[in-house]
Formats: sequence, structure tokens, C-alpha cells
Amino acid sequence: MKQLILIFLLFTGYAVKAQHNPNDQITSSNWDVIGSVDFKIVKDSEMYVVYNPEIKKHANKPFELEGYLVPIKDGMKQTKFMLSTLPINQCYFCGKNGVPIMVMVELAEPIKFTYQTITIKGTLKLSAGNAMDNPPIALVNAKSI
Repeated sequence: MKQLILIFLLFTGYAVKAQHNPNDQITSSNWDVIGSVDFKIVKDSEMYVVYNPEIKKHANKPFELEGYLVPIKDGMKQTKFMLSTLPINQCYFCGKNGVPIMVMVELAEPIKFTYQTITIKGTLKLSAGNAMDNPPIALVNAKSI
């Protein structure tokens, strides 16, 4: 459960004042679409995402994002990870930098871990379930381009 809460916190990008190198921040119209979702808290253990029409029109269609690979499992080759707008070395867990927006990525073929940006293209999946249990936005059947 703690792991799922951590993944949720990684995704939501709480509005803590960021003190990162602005040159490292990835911005794009597609990240704006991802960042436009809202959340409804039902109780301490239940939170549901509220999707706006902009993101709904991209659901189950090809979607492309450039970002930084944030592994959720050990290993140099990754097939399932989070994609972030900030690099992992910005230390957003230390309380100074905030948590960036993230999406879950599930690749068809593994890629090697890198600190450089990667571009991923996959099918945008929106989950209606409890966001405390699973990341609500994912790129599935994805590939690195």
C-alpha cells in the first residue's frame, strides 16, 4: 500500500515550491494535457481522478511524451516505469523541489536506464479506479522513439 501511495504522490505533482534547474523542466502541450486532470478525495484511502474533455479526447489513442525515466524496480533495463517532467537527480523527495507530474509507462521492449530525456509513444490509458491503488494515467504498448 505504501508503494502505491508513493506512486500516486509521484503522479500528482503536489504544488510545493520547486527549486530545480528550470532548464531541466520538460514542458509541452502534451504534458499540459496530462497536468490538467483534477482529483476528488472521497476518504483517506480513496481518491478518484476527474478527467476533463481535453484529455478524454486522447484516451485510447496514440500519445507521445518526452521526459525522464524514473524506475520503480531495480535494474538497468526497464519495461515499466514512471515518466517525469524532471530528472531523478533533482531530488524531489528532499522536500525542496516538489513532486513533478508523472505517468506510468509500460513498454513492449525494454530500454536501458538513462539520465537523459527519452521520448515515448504509446496508447494513452485512463483509469477510472481508485488513484490510491494505481496510477490513473498510463502509456501502454509503448515504445521509445
